[in-house]
Amino acid sequence: MRDADDTVGPSASHQGRFPLRLVYQAARMYYLEDATQVEIAARLDVSRPTVSRLVAEARRAGLVRIEVADPFEDETVAVAEQVREALGLQAVHLAAVTHATTLGADLAVPVARAIQGMDLGRGDAMLLSSGRTTYEIARHGMPALAGVQLAPTVGGQADPMPWFQTNEITRTAAEHSGAIPSFLFAQAIPSARMRDSLDEDPEFQHVVGLWGSAKGALLGIGAPPAIRDSLARGIPVDDDVFDDAAGDVCLNFFTADGSAVEFPGSDRMVRTSRETLAGIAHAVGVAVGVTKVPSIVGAVRGRLVNELVTDVATGRALLDALG
Repeated sequence: MRDADDTVGPSASHQGRFPLRLVYQAARMYYLEDATQVEIAARLDVSRPTVSRLVAEARRAGLVRIEVADPFEDETVAVAEQVREALGLQAVHLAAVTHATTLGADLAVPVARAIQGMDLGRGDAMLLSSGRTTYEIARHGMPALAGVQLAPTVGGQADPMPWFQTNEITRTAAEHSGAIPSFLFAQAIPSARMRDSLDEDPEFQHVVGLWGSAKGALLGIGAPPAIRDSLARGIPVDDDVFDDAAGDVCLNFFTADGSAVEFPGSDRMVRTSRETLAGIAHAVGVAVGVTKVPSIVGAVRGRLVNELVTDVATGRALLDALG
């Protein structure tokens, strides 16, 4: 048998170049009898390239469904439950393994499960933060969200780093999911005059309204500023106020115990507030890596997230840190 768990099922309709019976016979021999393409060609009296085309057409026609079993599923479920209990979260969704070059795709399944738990319908709102992980998820890990309103949680229109360009992250996520995007035409920390004008801007007020009514949010948990190689534009990177910061969620910086870290200009920041995040039914934090452990713990203690998406390695590191 093939390595994958392959089953053959009927196709509702077939308009391919080969007769359906021939396509089915080739697929059955290849997937269920483990026959080689040469053997199938001899038995069906066709050429070997034709067998390849028949098998490919069977896949396109829906006659073949392939399921790859996760060999780590039991461990993943167990660690997820232990992390959920240790942190007191509503839900934890883990990927078995992740890699920096495929992070968005690696997290696609646990992200889809987390979003499924939000029970979103057409017209409902979901929020999306900035950050490298959410940037990768927007590009490679979004599930279908047809008719859902998608809104950024922070400003970042003029930021040079793509993972802080919140409008572009939102647009990309909407493009891949079928959601309806809204945008924030503001910097993360605008001038005092511009910040005052935003309160009179209809589009800005529309997004603020979505913040307040959102059923769910996908929120990147930032690492401690001291170990990061970049911060959103306008954040005072040389200010010692961040010496005790464990991370941030939507530019709401916090210490290890979840207490807020403020700084000159933070009152002008365009961000979803801590109070608003605490009121979201499904505030899903997303973070991967051992360096994010204190950030995840601080975000939970600060009530900035109430669910978590990460991987097994980070989950185990969290359990070790929490004793």
